[in-house]
Amino acid sequence: MSAELQKVDVFQAIADPTRREVLQLLSESNQSIAELSSHFEVSRTAVVKHLNVLAKAGLIRGEKNGREKVYHLQPEPLKELKDWLAYYEKFWYNKLTKLKYAVENDTLNK
Repeated sequence: MSAELQKVDVFQAIADPTRREVLQLLSESNQSIAELSSHFEVSRTAVVKHLNVLAKAGLIRGEKNGREKVYHLQPEPLKELKDWLAYYEKFWYNKLTKLKYAVENDTLNK
């Protein structure tokens, strides 16, 4: 499979702070490449590369609108992250509950 057709992992896609900011911007409104580029100090070409990674992960979709391409957020793949984080949320909740019990019952000093 060529590099152009390979799907990007959602975790890999959100690893970059610029891409996370792009997702935040698109959660507020659909935007063209020019609009998105205006929020960053990097080149328009660099922003397009970030958009391509997000699109390959299925997190955004671009549609031609006249001469522009307008991007839309597609949040469904973020459910994978939510599910993964939910496991660790339970893990830490259980650990903190045990610690609270130990502190309240002073079992640490016995």
